Amino acid sequence: MIKAGYIQSLCVNRFTQNGAYLKDENENEVLMPNRYLTEDIKEGDEVSVFVYHDSEDRLVASTDLPYALAGEFASLEVIDRNSTGAFLDWGLPKDLFLPVSNQQCQIEVGGWYVVGVYVDDVSGRLVATTRLNKLLCNLELTVEIGDKVEIVVAEEHDLGFRVVVNNLHWGMIYENQIFQSVERGDILEAYVTKITEDNRIDISLQTVGVKQIKNASDVILALLAENNNELNLGDKSSPEEIYKLTQLSKKMFKRGVGGLLKLNKIKSEPTKIRLI
Repeated sequence: MIKAGYIQSLCVNRFTQNGAYLKDENENEVLMPNRYLTEDIKEGDEVSVFVYHDSEDRLVASTDLPYALAGEFASLEVIDRNSTGAFLDWGLPKDLFLPVSNQQCQIEVGGWYVVGVYVDDVSGRLVATTRLNKLLCNLELTVEIGDKVEIVVAEEHDLGFRVVVNNLHWGMIYENQIFQSVERGDILEAYVTKITEDNRIDISLQTVGVKQIKNASDVILALLAENNNELNLGDKSSPEEIYKLTQLSKKMFKRGVGGLLKLNKIKSEPTKIRLI
């Protein structure tokens, strides 16, 4: 079945003056316009395409991909608006529509907004929404503590940032756990550090558990080797000083130092560590 909003592998069925018609296993066809054809494409070839509605409301196939597929989230720029909604640049010739009913805040031309993309049940067209709650749910989680996940930074919060986890759930990165530049719209790799009884997900940009401790120890050992076996960092150093030199939070730095002390590989002072 040919569906709008997704990447599909379709077969080149026939050529016309407007482009190539692609078919699925049920012989349903969709046009891939001439702009996407290359000289090496021939009848019978399998082509990976994105399917969406063009400006004349016809299904078309494109070898170009949008910034977000159906079910995904991205920060997109508003390039126009009218009484019915706003139009977003999502990397394709036809702009993505953001209906007024899907706007949770005031939308301005030139502004960037984190939106979710989905197929409207009534029209079958792809639309955007800034009302992210309608696309996210934490009732049944698909992640566990320690999982590596992809996040989209969605909303700034008093305590940090709310993030979209794997395009499925809400998560939270707390400000005291952020040790790098983070902005709304960023797409990052992260890790699940905690899941509460009511299914709230805490997220960290750093790995967790034993692996993280090992990584922190490796970082410290490498820096010691680069600095004549001595670092002017210790338990009394500020988090800012530690992060500037090691890219580790103070918590992880202390864990890494602790692991090396247990192995008797270093000596530690309040503001200095030395390789033995």
